[in-house]
Amino acid sequence: MTADQTLWLIEDDPAVRHASSQSLRLAGFGARAFGDAESALAALADELPDAVVCDVRLPEMDGLAFMARLLRTDPGIPVILITGHGDITMAVQAMRAGAYDFIEKPFPPERLVEVVRRALEKRRLTREVSRLTEELARHAGATIIGECPAVQNLRRLVGALGPTAVDVLLHGETGAGKEVVAHALHAASGRTGPFVAINCGGLPESVFESEMFGYEAGAFTGATKRRIGKIEHAHGGTLFLDEIESMPLALQAKLLRVLQDHRVERLGGNVPVEVDCRIIAATKDDLKVLAEQGRFRADLYYRLNVAVLQLPPLRERKEDIPLLMAHFLGEAAQRFKLPTPTWGAADVLRWQAHDWPGNVRELKNTAERICLGLSDGLSAQEGEDGGPPGLVSQLEQAERGFIRSALKASQGNVARASELLKIPRKTLYDKLARYGLRAEDFRDSQASN
Repeated sequence: MTADQTLWLIEDDPAVRHASSQSLRLAGFGARAFGDAESALAALADELPDAVVCDVRLPEMDGLAFMARLLRTDPGIPVILITGHGDITMAVQAMRAGAYDFIEKPFPPERLVEVVRRALEKRRLTREVSRLTEELARHAGATIIGECPAVQNLRRLVGALGPTAVDVLLHGETGAGKEVVAHALHAASGRTGPFVAINCGGLPESVFESEMFGYEAGAFTGATKRRIGKIEHAHGGTLFLDEIESMPLALQAKLLRVLQDHRVERLGGNVPVEVDCRIIAATKDDLKVLAEQGRFRADLYYRLNVAVLQLPPLRERKEDIPLLMAHFLGEAAQRFKLPTPTWGAADVLRWQAHDWPGNVRELKNTAERICLGLSDGLSAQEGEDGGPPGLVSQLEQAERGFIRSALKASQGNVARASELLKIPRKTLYDKLARYGLRAEDFRDSQASN
C-alpha cells in the first residue's frame, strides 16, 4: 500500500470490524471503517477509495447494491466482498458483476491481508496504466516513444545531433527501432531532401553497386538509360544504411570515398557528381570486432564511429511496454478501422513477463494481433511448480521492475526514487531489502545507458 492509497472497510458487526481493522493495521494497511453502506456512500463526496472490503449482508443497503453504486462512480476500484457460509454462489455472481474477490466467514487474518494487498497493487497498476496512457497523449507526434532513462537520453542525443552534419552509427538488436531513430534524426536535421533507406542485407551483391551508385546508359547489358543511385537520390537529405555489416567489402571502400569526398561516380561514368547527404548507418553487430576479423573495413568503421547511438533492447526498458503498446494498439485500430482494444493491469504483467526477443517490432506485431481479436501469443511465465505463477509473484515482479526504473531514473538516490514512486522512504528501504536491490548499484546506470 502506497502512502497515498486509501482502504475502506464496511462491516456492521463491531467485533468483526474491530478485528479486521486491527489485522489490516498490523500489516501496514490503514483502513477507514464504516458500520453501514449509507455512511460509506456519504463519504464518497470527500474521497474515492483505492480498494473496499465490504460485507454482503448489511442492515439496509446490502454490499451488492453498494458495490454497484461505487463501480458506477469508478469501475476500477477493487471491491472485496465478505460472505457468509452458503453465499458462495451469490459471491461468484457478484464477481461476474465486477467484484474483485470474496472472503468467506470465518476467515483467518492472513487471508484478508493477502487479498487486500493484491487488490491495492492491482489498483496501483491500473493507475499506472492510466498515467502511461496520458503520457502517450503527450508523446503525440513523437517518433521515439518511452520514458525510461535510456530512451530519454536517446531523445536528447537525437535532438543535439540532428541539426549537425555529423554521420551517425546506430547500434541495437534487430527490431529495437533503429529506422525509427534514423527518421527522428532526419526530422531533426532540417534537411529538405528525401530520407532514403537501403537494407544492405536485403540486396543481392550483383545489384548492390548499381543500386547504391547508379549507372550510365550502356554501362552493362540492359542499361538502356541513365539511372540515379540511392546515394545521389539522397542529395540534400539522409541516406540510411541498415545492416551495414552486410555491405560487400569492395563497396565499403567506395562508400568511404563518398564519405570523404562527397562525390559519387555512376557505373560506366567518368564524371564525379557532387552529393550532399547525411549518412546514418545501423548495425546489430560489433563493427570493431568485425573489423578485427577482417569482415568489415577498419577505416570505414573508424569513419563511422564518431557519433554512436545505443538503442536499448525492449527487455531492458519494460517500464515502457504499456506506453508502446497503447501507441501500437491505437495505430493498428486506425489502420484496420476497428475499435481500440481495452487492456489492464493483468495484461501489463503478462507483457512485462515476456522477454521480447524481437524487441519493439515483436511488440508491434503483438498489438496488431490483439487489435484483430487474436491471442497475443504470449505464454504465461512458469512458476516453481512448472505451472503459471500466482498473481502475487507477478505483482512482485512488476513492483521490482518499477523500483529498478525509479532507481535508474534517480541514479541511485533513494530519496528521489521514493518521490518518483510516491512511497515513504522507509517503505522503499524495506522493499529494497525484500528484493535484494542496492541503491549504489544504480549510481552509474546513467553512464552505462
